[in-house]
Amino acid sequence: MITIYHYLILSAILFTLGMVGVVIRKNILIVLMSIEVLMNAINLVFIAVARYWQLMDGHVVVFFVIAVAAAEAAIGLAIVVSVFRNRQTIKTTDLRLMRG
Repeated sequence: MITIYHYLILSAILFTLGMVGVVIRKNILIVLMSIEVLMNAINLVFIAVARYWQLMDGHVVVFFVIAVAAAEAAIGLAIVVSVFRNRQTIKTTDLRLMRG
């Protein structure tokens, strides 16, 4: 039987993979996808805890996190497109100086 600990372990693994992707990767698109993995790991914890305690609050929080993730993806991609048009690169190592 699957318990809450299985969900928490899976969430920890996803969170770790997302954090490694944010820290190690040099491509901004990969960093944005890693941030999405981090948010999905947090969503999994919210749902697991809400189901364990028979609450609906976790589902409401997940709905708001998904809305924020959608806004973050739209704004992040707009920033990536703008940076690529100005600098012709999307590598984070080339974008250390944010001068005009």
